[in-house]
Amino acid sequence: MDYLSDLTIGIEEEYQIVDRESRELTSFVSEFLEQGAVLFRDQVKPEFLQSQIEVGSSVCKNVQEAREEICRLRRIVSEIAEKNNSMIVAAGTHPFSSWEDQLVTDQDRYKGLMDSMQLVAKRLLIFGMHIHVGIEDRDLQIDLMNQMSYFMPHILTLSTSSPFWRGEKTGFKSYRSIVFEDLPRTGIPERFDSALEYDNYVKTLVDCGSIDEPSKIWWDIRPHPKFPTLEFRICDCTTRVDEVISIAALIQALVAKLIQYRINNQTWRTYRPSMIAENKWRAMKDGIHGSLIDFGKKTEGLVPFLIEEIIELVDDVLDPLGIRKEVENVRTILNNGASADRQLACYDQTGSMKSVMDQLGEETLEGI
Repeated sequence: MDYLSDLTIGIEEEYQIVDRESRELTSFVSEFLEQGAVLFRDQVKPEFLQSQIEVGSSVCKNVQEAREEICRLRRIVSEIAEKNNSMIVAAGTHPFSSWEDQLVTDQDRYKGLMDSMQLVAKRLLIFGMHIHVGIEDRDLQIDLMNQMSYFMPHILTLSTSSPFWRGEKTGFKSYRSIVFEDLPRTGIPERFDSALEYDNYVKTLVDCGSIDEPSKIWWDIRPHPKFPTLEFRICDCTTRVDEVISIAALIQALVAKLIQYRINNQTWRTYRPSMIAENKWRAMKDGIHGSLIDFGKKTEGLVPFLIEEIIELVDDVLDPLGIRKEVENVRTILNNGASADRQLACYDQTGSMKSVMDQLGEETLEGI
């Protein structure tokens, strides 16, 4: 299993910058970056709106290193926020702040996004988590993207953290996903037979003026346009570090299992993106308390049961990767609820969105 040592991990997170007194989002990112310039070492950068800040880990050889990186970055960003009467929150949406009140970051990239997407772009008051798995072979990236698409709705259920929008219950566990899919080139990716076919697709979009560069393809999985990684983009920004690492470990284990299949001249069956999108809708709506379609059996299955099947599927790669504890911690999410479930329970108990924000702030820093 020498290939396992090549499956490096990287994690990007988009945090909310929140005023500690009002619990509203605050447009503070420029000052943030100035105060933390020496500490961040290019690992922290602005996002589309000034109330967002993005952190990115270094390339980590395993999930234990990734945990240390995420803890370190959350700690540094939190300390700067604290000195400025603010806090950081890791969740897919802010429960009650409005997109109309947010300022767009003064950078050419984001001005261009506003010009091309107009109101659709300005509504993007959402926060995600991206997980990178190192894969040098670009044809293998495409093959894995095709196969891993099947598991994306299952992964999304574990990360759901956006049940509110502008002060209302949405009826969804991941409303962030709903908002994001207003953009073009989002959702479950297309299927390609090779890296060459994918490159030709990108070239056509660039040549015809649909995009100016490949990072404007925002699918739930994509070959990263600059790094030798497959980037998993479906997750809401995930509140607890334990949850972040468990999700990253499960993705790494699935990638390893599918490579193992390939070595043995086997493959996971691929399904139409439209079929997988049916499961994504269910995942956005009900999270871990819903059911997804088992396309092989053509039946519905409860999410906890289906995720248990995935844990069993990857069992033989967990110890070689050194991630058994992290993957088995997925059961804690299944038993205790994802972030969206805890937010809804807090609101039902207190009737206070500010209490929800306080809970999110505490959980964001839990264990760091």
